Amino acid sequence: MLLLIIVVSLLSCSAQLCQKQATRAATRRSTMRWIMVSMLLLGFAMLIWLVVLQRVPVSQAYPMLSLNFIFVALAGRMLWRERLTLRQIVGTLLVVTGVALMASQL
Repeated sequence: MLLLIIVVSLLSCSAQLCQKQATRAATRRSTMRWIMVSMLLLGFAMLIWLVVLQRVPVSQAYPMLSLNFIFVALAGRMLWRERLTLRQIVGTLLVVTGVALMASQL
């Protein structure tokens, strides 16, 4: 089940990155492509999320989506060289700790 939750987070993260890329696109056509890819990824994420919710209590499953914070921050750093402040790094480490605690209950 943890693997499915990670897949949902990765799909959602990818969709958010596509949305960011849509804001940077040079043409309207390119913008629409990025938005369509984002919607497709979010659709797949939702379908898998429904499977997760059938098997895992929402009180345990939902906090696991905070993995998105980690994935998006790291991807933003790698793809667009966005700066991560000490506060963001500490906050992300706290999220990782919380996710690890939640995962231990699955």
